[in-house]
Amino acid sequence: MKRSTKLFLDILMGAVIPILILNYLTGPLGAPMAYLVSALIPVGWVFVDLLFITRRFNFITSYIGLSAIVRGALAFWFVDGVLFALKDSAGSVVAVLVFGGSILFGYPIMRAFLTQALNPDTPDKEAALDRLLDEESVRRGLVTSTLAVLVWNAVSGLINFFLNLYIVVAPFGTEAFNQQVAYVNAITRIALVVPEFLVFGVAFWLIFRALYRRLPSEEGKSQFESDFWDLVRLREAQSA
Repeated sequence: MKRSTKLFLDILMGAVIPILILNYLTGPLGAPMAYLVSALIPVGWVFVDLLFITRRFNFITSYIGLSAIVRGALAFWFVDGVLFALKDSAGSVVAVLVFGGSILFGYPIMRAFLTQALNPDTPDKEAALDRLLDEESVRRGLVTSTLAVLVWNAVSGLINFFLNLYIVVAPFGTEAFNQQVAYVNAITRIALVVPEFLVFGVAFWLIFRALYRRLPSEEGKSQFESDFWDLVRLREAQSA
């Protein structure tokens, strides 16, 4: 599947359809059922993606699956007010725990994101990449980038919490509650997702800056003109 198609489906299933259900199907389905369906559609889409589209099972997909399970379980917790604001921010709490825990346990999770992005498809590439990532300066870059994403998740979680606290004031099970939830979702899907992409972009920039400082250059070329794996092989040859 093309990345553009995948992105379109992610937005459609994760944001557009749930908001439409809350706004237009609350009457026909009833407020509680409409809320539940809207909450479970993004969760179901994650599992369809993991099982039938991406079909990759690794640390990253496990993390995505864990987040989906948490959201799916909490969908059946019918609350309002402060408890709903806390519930709707649970994804950020999970992210903070995972990213923070990965730093504490000495394996910053951005290392897993990077490894998946670089896709070392042979044992030699994997071993060479591990040696490069174990360099102290690269490790610091991984920790810093993981910390940056952690901080963003904490900030976005607080923003999401207070938006829900001050906007979603109707009792659960009412049409007004569903409309208020849809309104908050429409805000957060734009106001929080765009900065998240920017934070991840900065995080990867920090990592690659640290990586390329530890890589040699091919004669007559700048590093950015060379294939990444060619530079890794050259580094291995020089270290032999």
